[in-house]
Amino acid sequence: MRVIRKYANRRLYDTEQSRYVTLEDLRRLILDEVPFRVEDAKTGEDLTRTILLSIIIEQEQADSEAEVFSNGLLEQLIRVYAMSQPLPLARYLEQGTRLMLEQQQRMQDQWQQAMQHSPMELMRELAEENMRFWQQTINQRSRKDDDED
Repeated sequence: MRVIRKYANRRLYDTEQSRYVTLEDLRRLILDEVPFRVEDAKTGEDLTRTILLSIIIEQEQADSEAEVFSNGLLEQLIRVYAMSQPLPLARYLEQGTRLMLEQQQRMQDQWQQAMQHSPMELMRELAEENMRFWQQTINQRSRKDDDED
């Protein structure tokens, strides 16, 4: 697992690549499914969760059209923390999000397959197949005629 160290000056250092990184760099690692752990450079304390939340905040502020956390949802999450018996919300959200992402990927895969097999694509494939058939037939006939001569 890649280790990122966070220094007192708030800079993040990628120990594997020996360079300073930004939250955007870490976001790309997440998208590329590269596991990492962020730790305090002095104490070794795990800061991964805090950094992940920072990435979400930055993402929410950067693109208001891609807003995931509405004010109402954030208020409800705060209320969950105030409950005497908090709900097992983390597991539910993880499973629900994983399911949603898997379904989205399946939809994209199905759409790609549908586009690959559009009527025009099928016609093109048939035309190519017919062309190969006739070329082979003509070549075989030419060879047969040459052998007879």
